[in-house]
Amino acid sequence: MDIEGGSDNLEKQALTDHLRELRSCLIISFIAVFIGFCLSYSVIRPIGTWFFKPLTDVLPDGSSLIFTSYQEGFFFI
Repeated sequence: MDIEGGSDNLEKQALTDHLRELRSCLIISFIAVFIGFCLSYSVIRPIGTWFFKPLTDVLPDGSSLIFTSYQEGFFFI
């Protein structure tokens, strides 16, 4: 087993071929993340409603949840 003709039979590629392959993998990854984000965003309201239901059931009528810091409001839009 020498380094050049090892048992792995690795294919030699030019730098541009590696960059093309990297670009296609990055594009596919970004598309998958975007689709996952869209699917997650579409179900955030039902999950938030289910999560806060015990709290909203015991709140007095006419009252609502109050967020005490800026970032808390972004957790459940």
